Amino acid sequence: QVQLVESGGGLVLAGGSLRLSCSASGLTFSAYAMGWFRQDSGKEREFVAAISGIGLSTDYADSVKGRFTISRDNAKNTLYLRMNSLKPEDTSVYYCAADSAYPALLQSEYDYRGQGTQVTVSS
Repeated sequence: QVQLVESGGGLVLAGGSLRLSCSASGLTFSAYAMGWFRQDSGKEREFVAAISGIGLSTDYADSVKGRFTISRDNAKNTLYLRMNSLKPEDTSVYYCAADSAYPALLQSEYDYRGQGTQVTVSS
């Protein structure tokens, strides 16, 4: 059974930083491309960032490019998202996702996803 569990969300002032983590189990972690998405109630999910299985390729949404950094530690089966210079419009539920095909994540498609963690940025 595949499980993706996010942590690290919280309340932060605009301009601040947070690091999200996603712990994976039940899958061969390095064989999966991983991504971060965000979604608010009643809205469509938004792609945030993706990283290939061994971390050689990364992609970011234009809205977070230069502020967010996606990384992974395959020895720990863990995905990270470092978020700097946070803005109120970054407020959302962030969740991690896994797919066996990297291009799928870029199309906001995935095999598995976590429950999400709330990030709130106050102005």
